[in-house]
Amino acid sequence: MADKKKKTDQTNKNGKKKKQGKQQRPGRGRNASWGNLLLWVIFTALLISWLTSSNGGLFSTSPEIAYSEFRQELSRENVESVHVQGEMIRGELREPRVLEISEQDTTRHERFITYIPSFGDERLLSILEEQNVAVSSEPESDFNWWTLFLIGFPILLFIYVGFMFYQRMRARGQGFFNIGKSKAKLQEPESIDTTFDDVAGLDNTKKELTEVIEFLKEPDRFKEIGAKLPKGLLLVGPPGTGKTLLARAAAGEADVPFYSISGSDFMEMFVGVGAKRIRDMFKKAKENSPSIIFIDELDSVGRRRGAGLGGGHDEREQTLNQLLSELDGFERNEGVVVMAATNRPDILDKALLRPGRFDRRLTVDMPTQKSRVEILKIHAKNKPLADDVDLEKVAQSTPGFSGADLENLLNEASLYAGRDKRKKVTMDDIDRARDKVMMGLEREGVQIDDEEKKMLAYHEAGHALVAAVLPHSEPIHKVTIIPRGKAMGATQQFPEKERYIYKREYLLDRLAVVMGGRAAEELVFETSTSGAQDDLKQVAKLSRKMVLDWGMSERFRHISLGSEEEEVFLGRDMSRQREYSDSTAREIDEEVNKITEEAFDRALTTLKENRDVLEKVAELLLEKEEIAGKEVDELLSGQNGQTDIDEDREKD
Repeated sequence: MADKKKKTDQTNKNGKKKKQGKQQRPGRGRNASWGNLLLWVIFTALLISWLTSSNGGLFSTSPEIAYSEFRQELSRENVESVHVQGEMIRGELREPRVLEISEQDTTRHERFITYIPSFGDERLLSILEEQNVAVSSEPESDFNWWTLFLIGFPILLFIYVGFMFYQRMRARGQGFFNIGKSKAKLQEPESIDTTFDDVAGLDNTKKELTEVIEFLKEPDRFKEIGAKLPKGLLLVGPPGTGKTLLARAAAGEADVPFYSISGSDFMEMFVGVGAKRIRDMFKKAKENSPSIIFIDELDSVGRRRGAGLGGGHDEREQTLNQLLSELDGFERNEGVVVMAATNRPDILDKALLRPGRFDRRLTVDMPTQKSRVEILKIHAKNKPLADDVDLEKVAQSTPGFSGADLENLLNEASLYAGRDKRKKVTMDDIDRARDKVMMGLEREGVQIDDEEKKMLAYHEAGHALVAAVLPHSEPIHKVTIIPRGKAMGATQQFPEKERYIYKREYLLDRLAVVMGGRAAEELVFETSTSGAQDDLKQVAKLSRKMVLDWGMSERFRHISLGSEEEEVFLGRDMSRQREYSDSTAREIDEEVNKITEEAFDRALTTLKENRDVLEKVAELLLEKEEIAGKEVDELLSGQNGQTDIDEDREKD
């Protein structure tokens, strides 16, 4: 293979770099030159036609004279012939007429042009006959250059726009006659350097993909025992969990042709293009079978048919029908495996998910703490880390982070280290990056007076103290009153272990911790502020879920009244039916209100019992603006000991 050209800066003799000029986009200059040439041709043709017009153009060979002068020449019997066309008279004189252009220059003309007055001249014809003047005539012409321009210019403009559209499509590799061809890109094996070793965790998913790849490489080994090749694998999971990365790794592992395309590439402004591209894509894949097709964002083309207020989208439904036919239709589709990825499996058409089309659904969920450690190790390969960096602690302090979030976390930490001109990334850089990712940038220039700052400190101290006292709450990592993003302060809690099942006691303590800020405001200042807005939203959402979905209220203990949470989109009806009566809804509201009131009372009681510690935590926040969770625990243990609380947490 020929070596690929690399873009390098040219250097002069003194060693200074020369800036390269801006490279022109391929085909763009040629399109512009063609367009300019067409415009100049139109302008030149109109100009020449006007200048050479016989009706008084600039270069007309016959000068225009007054009608009175024409009658004078006629009275002198100096007119040889005339040609009448409408109101215009073109004639020729027997003796040349002298026309004065200037005082110094004169010219002689034998021909002339004049016009009959609007009131007419009834005697003109008889005079011409008496003097034996040769008379010819023709009907008045309806032709007008400006009329031609008004009619022809829109047509030429339409041709020009169409020509430019064709050139742009051609520059992007889409000729007008190639618009229905598939946009799937064939991935060359030597151009992909991603393998399953670059994907941390997801062992079961990688195992399923490895089995399909082995089937493609050695089909006879599986056919001997009657196994059939799976036709479709659907990767399902939240955004950023690595679905596309898994597909790229599968392309790197497979020694077969791998075609990749996005679901939106099938949709076009022309009707029938999507279905034609589906047929062309599978045709190419079958010609190179065994092969793999990867469709990213399948939900853009695979949504349910005939749903929603306005019905279905005909073009998308035709594309989906063609995809269903190619996956498992009348004709056999052997040797082609279709991989697809989506984060919205709930909106996909049922016919697309049945066995025989997408046989396997592989869940790519949020990484566990162990998987987060492995992901961090992969992304930290090319980043020099200081000795104090503990990836285990970083993974523990990032619950709910996806693989993309973890990559962004280490990248932000590297930017902080580079900004401070350090050679290695420290744990402090990672902490700052985590705060930035979770809470946003620090809001510089925010002017907070002493009273507001004091209320903010007591609000966060209320959260922290309740979290430190209640036995089932998560440990405190950090308390801050530094404004970040939309929040004026925050109390960070990180779990000691991953939870997959939540006890009622844990949820009640969680509600009390969230209500700790509002309880501190009423206890200390005997008022309430707007700073508890997000807290109240969290409490309302969690308490309603406890009542509706988890049966954790006294009135509804063994029944789930909630429905599946689904986002409203164009492919589904916006109206939903409630499965309980109005009286039951009233009782639900009463139960939700009861849980929230109990959470507030628990938080208020806890703060009253530890009022001295609340004051100390608030004073410490006013002094430092940011304190660690250990400092809150030390203040509380110095007040009344932490032995009982620690024992309860260990039992939990």
